[in-house]
Order: sequence, then structure tokens, then C-alpha cells
Amino acid sequence: MSYAQLFSRVKPVERLTDESSHTALSRTLGLLPLVALSVGATLGTGIFVVLAEAAPAAGPAVIVSFVLAGLAALCSALSYAELAGSVPVSGSAYSYAYATLGELVAWICGWCLLLEYGVSVAAVAVGWGGYLNEFLRGTLGMTIPDALSAPPGEGGIVNVPAVIVVLLATAVLMMGVRESAAVTTFTTLLKLAVLVFFVCVALTAFRSENLTPFAPLGIAGISAGASAVFFSFIGFDAASTAGEEARNPKRDLPRAIMLSLVIVTLVYVVVAFAAVGAVGTDVLGGSEASLATALEIVTGQGWPAVLLAFGAVVAIASVVLTVLYGQTRILVSMSRDGLMPAKLSAVNRRAVPAHNTMIVGVLVAILASVVPLSSLADATSIGTLVAFGIVNVGVIVLRRRKPDLDRSFRTPLMPWVPLLGVALCAYLILGLDWVTWLVFGIWTAVGLAVYLGYGVRRSKLNRAESA
Repeated sequence: MSYAQLFSRVKPVERLTDESSHTALSRTLGLLPLVALSVGATLGTGIFVVLAEAAPAAGPAVIVSFVLAGLAALCSALSYAELAGSVPVSGSAYSYAYATLGELVAWICGWCLLLEYGVSVAAVAVGWGGYLNEFLRGTLGMTIPDALSAPPGEGGIVNVPAVIVVLLATAVLMMGVRESAAVTTFTTLLKLAVLVFFVCVALTAFRSENLTPFAPLGIAGISAGASAVFFSFIGFDAASTAGEEARNPKRDLPRAIMLSLVIVTLVYVVVAFAAVGAVGTDVLGGSEASLATALEIVTGQGWPAVLLAFGAVVAIASVVLTVLYGQTRILVSMSRDGLMPAKLSAVNRRAVPAHNTMIVGVLVAILASVVPLSSLADATSIGTLVAFGIVNVGVIVLRRRKPDLDRSFRTPLMPWVPLLGVALCAYLILGLDWVTWLVFGIWTAVGLAVYLGYGVRRSKLNRAESA
């Protein structure tokens, strides 16, 4: 077999579907927990944390940046929805790429997803510490010292709150998927209630002059803002990682993906509009806990900010939980295919991939403890955009190769919507700085080395063909 044939071999859809029907994981999730999983994995980080990073670049037009990023996510969400309904397995984009574009592309996609999920969890954990300090300041009149709440380079030694929230989420995941889903649903509803409270209070202080000049840096500022806040939409695909734990995956996965993206985009735009109109982008850009600061300025009292900070502490922790869940399930699929060690797909009596979960939790906790938020957010965005681009190409390929495949959802306006998704992903990638490209290039090179040195020989597809 030539190298071209070796790297481009695909795993048949029928085989993927058969494996998922004999999964060792437990099918317990209905539509509501799946929507809560995707919303819980998405909603929080961008509006609670990354808004402060994007506001200075885009100005009041950060509202448009959220819309642009949402449109880019929509095209990819439509492709995800079709593939999730056609190939209802746990591997998300990795499994879709394996069924359409071949093993090498699938590996690269899976490796990008590991970057996306692992680094985004670390970024969320870092942002969680800012709101924890805000809550402690408002209730106890104290904060955690910078040395123990900030990474090296930002005045600290190690970010202890980030480590704590990752390890707590890991402990919840070890309890089982049903228990994790119950925690996720509760915290997601709490998160939505806190943001509704913020909008109601912020709109009472709305001033139109805070929206001018609307786009001080023009299209370039809006684009830079969209590239930054795209990080906020990462997670709408989380339901696709639960393909083997959903009771009716072909029906519920596409619905959960689309519903979650609509909910998240609407909330982001409304909250950004209310925040900018109330205090302006200068204030938002000057605080890591930007929404809590905005409430304190608007009301002149401390309790609304404390309430919001408490909601953020609980709600952002749910993002850590749900994204950690997604990463462990992707590793299960890669391990089951032989591209990762077999222990990563072994489950315990609670149907939890225990070795996998503990390893991921410890590694992410270490990452969150020492790396700054801005670096983590950009690294997450580029990994996600590459994975989204692969999914958009994959849905076109599968339509051509398997036109008669049973699809519970079909992407409209084929192939234009997926092609637009690819173009928008490429556009947003170009808006990221060269350091992010450098980190991604090093990560990809390491991934290729691991694949060529380990995965390509141990691949179960390779063994089957050799036999």
C-alpha cells in the first residue's frame, strides 16, 4: 500500500455505526440534557471573560463581532448537524473526518480537537478565578493573592483557583454521565438566569453615546474582535461528542446542536449590547470580571455584582465540566481506533472512561495553572477553526460518496453553506496573530510525529487491512 493510500483510507460509516451500537457507554441522555451539554459548554466563557479581551479591539462594534462569529459558527453547525445525524458516534469531528477524508486528516482533526477542548478548559478555568476573586471581595472583603491566582508573566506563580475547578469537574465526571448531566442542566439554567438579571439591570443605565464611535478601528477592528470572540462559540458541537450516550442520537443530536447555537448567539448579542450601552468598551476592557464591574458601576451598590459573580463562579464551572466531558469522549474514539493507547477507552462499572478522565483532568489542571488567558483563547480558536473547516469539507464528501445514506438532518443549499463555512473559518484564522500560528504549527508537528511513530502502525483499520 502506498503512503497516499495508507493516509487516505477511510473507516466505513457502517463500521462506525456498528461500533456505536455496541458501545460500553451508557445511553441515558435525552434532548434537554444534550442541549444543556452544548449550551453549558459554550455559554459563559465568551460573555463573562472574553468580552473584556475583544471590546478594546472592536469598540462598540463588538456586538457585530459576535454576530459575525455566530454566522461562521452557523455554517459549521449545519454541517455538524447533518454528520451527527448520519454518523451518531462519540468522536465528533474526528469520527466524521475518518469516515470521509481518511485516517491522516482524521488524526489531524482529532489532534486539533484535543487542543481545542484541552486548552479551552484551561482558559475557562483561568477566567473562573477572576470571578471567584470578585465574589470573595464582595462577600468577605478579601481576594486570593496574585501569586496564587495568576500565572507566571501576569504577576503570579501558579493559578490555584484554576486547578481547583478543573479537579472538581473531573471528580463530577467520575461519578457517571447521568449525574454529570444533572449538574450540567442545573448550572446552565442558573447561568441563563444570571445573564437575564444582568441585561435587565444594565438596560436601565443604557446611554446611546456609549455606542459612538461605533467601529473606531473599522472593519479590521470588527474582524479582530470576531476572531477573538469566536472562542465564545466553541462548545456548540459538544452534543456531538455524546453520540453513544444519547437515547435517540439520530433525532436528538442535530436538534441539540442547532438549538444550542441559536440560544447562545441570541444571549451573547443581547448581553454585549446591554453591557456596552451601560458602561462603554473602556470599562469592559479594563476588568477580567467585566460584567460584575459593569453592574457595580450601574447600580452604585456591591450586591448585584456579588450576585453576578456568584452566578459566574457556578456557571463557568459548568463549562469546565462539559468541555472536559467532550475531550474524554473524543479520546475514547481515537483509542478505540488504535490511534491512542487502549486504556483511554476502557470504562469502569459506572460506564466512565476512568483512566482517560483522570489523565485529562490532571494535564488540563497543570496547563490552566501556568498559562495566561489570552494565549489560551487564541490557541483554542485556531484548533477549533481547523476542525470546523474539516467538518464542512467532510459533509460535502459524504454527500457525494454516500448519497443514499439515512440522514435525519440535511444541510440546506449544498454545497454553498459548507463552502461558506470553510471560507469564514479561513477568514477568522487569518485574523489571529503570528504567535498563535507558531504554537499551532508546533502542536501539529508534534501530532504528526506521534501519528507516524505510533498511530499509523497500531491503527485497527491498518491491522484489519493487513489481515
